[in-house]
Amino acid sequence: MAVVELTKDTFAETVAGEGIKLVDFWAEWCGPCRSFAPVYQKAAGKHEDIVFGKVDTEAEQELAMAFDIRSIPTLMIVRDGVTLYQHPGALPESALEDLIAQARALDMDEVRKALAEREAENAESAAV
Repeated sequence: MAVVELTKDTFAETVAGEGIKLVDFWAEWCGPCRSFAPVYQKAAGKHEDIVFGKVDTEAEQELAMAFDIRSIPTLMIVRDGVTLYQHPGALPESALEDLIAQARALDMDEVRKALAEREAENAESAAV
C-alpha cells in the first residue's frame, strides 16, 4: 500500500475504525525524518493490510499541536481506534518491524478492558 498524506480533513476518518494504522509526523527540513522515510516506505510496501500515513507538521500545524508533537519524526500506531504507541525518533527497520508485530499480536479486547479499568480507577481517585 502506498503511504498516504494526512491532513486535518482526512486524519480522523483515515485513523478511525478497524485495523492497524501507522502515522509518521515529519517535516521536509528534518534530517532524521528524511532518513526514516525509506524505512517507512519499505514497511508500507511489505504490510499491505496496514494504512501508513504521513503528517507534514509544517503544513498541518493544527494536527501536530493536537497530538502534542514536540519532536520529529514521531511515530504513532493506532489499532481499532486505540492509540497504542506514540514516540519520537527515527527507527531502524528491525525496530519498526518489531512494533508492527507487537501491534498485530495484541488482544484488543484485553487492551480495551485494561483501558476501562484504568479510567474507572482515575474516576475513583478524582472523586476522593
